[in-house]
Amino acid sequence: MEFLSKNKISGNENYSAVYMTQDISSKGLMSIYKVLNRTADGKTAVKISSGEPGGHNFLSAAMIAPLVKEVNGTIVECNTAYEGKRFDTESHLNVMKEHGFADIAPIDIMDGEGTVSIPVSKGKHLKEDIVGKSFTDYKFLVNLAHFKGHAMGGFGGVIKNMSIGIASSVGKSLIHSAGKETTGFGINTPQNDFLESMAEAAKAVADYVGDNVIYINVMNNLSVDCDCDSHPADPEMKDIGILASLDPVALDQACVDLIYSAPDGKALIERMESRNAVHTLEHAEEIGLGTRNYDLYTID
Repeated sequence: MEFLSKNKISGNENYSAVYMTQDISSKGLMSIYKVLNRTADGKTAVKISSGEPGGHNFLSAAMIAPLVKEVNGTIVECNTAYEGKRFDTESHLNVMKEHGFADIAPIDIMDGEGTVSIPVSKGKHLKEDIVGKSFTDYKFLVNLAHFKGHAMGGFGGVIKNMSIGIASSVGKSLIHSAGKETTGFGINTPQNDFLESMAEAAKAVADYVGDNVIYINVMNNLSVDCDCDSHPADPEMKDIGILASLDPVALDQACVDLIYSAPDGKALIERMESRNAVHTLEHAEEIGLGTRNYDLYTID
C-alpha cells in the first residue's frame, strides 16, 4: 500500500482513509474489499443498481460475483418511482435475471412486500426515509455503487446508492420533492433542496446500519448519464479504478476529485457543475454523514 495524497477540501479537521486500485476486475474488487478490514457479518445486503433495460454501463454480474459470494450476500434493489421495466416487482425481477444478477445470488426487491420508515436526524427537509420493508432484515450492507454522472444529481456514487437506491418507490418521490410529495419527481423542487434531501436520506441509512457497512465505488463506464437511463450517452473518458472507504462522503469526494484531475473529464465535470452536484457532499458533511477531507492510498 502506498500513500498518495492528503486532500483538505473543507474546514473539517477530520480526515478519512480512501483506498484505490486501478484494477477494475473481480480480483481488484476483492482486494479493495479486504483492505477495508471490515468483514461482512450476518445476513448481508449487496446494494447495486440493477440497470435500466437498454442501458449498458451498469456493473457486470460476472465482475461482482466473487465478492457477492465472499460475503454470502443477497443482491438488493427497490422499485423505481417512474413507470418502466423496474416499476413493479415482477418486472424488476425479470430485469435482474436478464442482466445476470439472478445467476450469481439471491435477489430481493426490498419494497416488494411494502415499506418501512426510518428516522432522519438533523434533517432540513426530511423527517423520515421510506425504505423497502425487507431492508431491516439485513445485518450488514455492502454499498457497491457504479460511479457515473446523473441527469438530476450531477453524479451518482455511494451516497445516491443508499439514498435514492434504498428508498422505496414512495421514498424516492419523497426525496425528489424534498419531503413534500410521495408520487412523482418533485419537478418544481429547488435543486439544492433535492441534493440536501439525498444526503439526509443517506444519513438515515448510515445511522441505521452503524458500523455494519462498507462503501465501494467502481469508476468505469463513466457516462454523464445514470444507469437508470435506458439510452445513456457513451462515456467520453477512460476508466479510472475502484475506490473504497468506511466514509461515504470522503469516498464520493475522492471520486469527484479524480474526475476533475482527469484530462478527459470535461463532459462529466460539466454535468456535475450544471447540477451543483458538490452540494450533496457539502450538506452530507454538515449533517455528520462523513468528512470531505481524505487521505488517498493506492493498493496496487
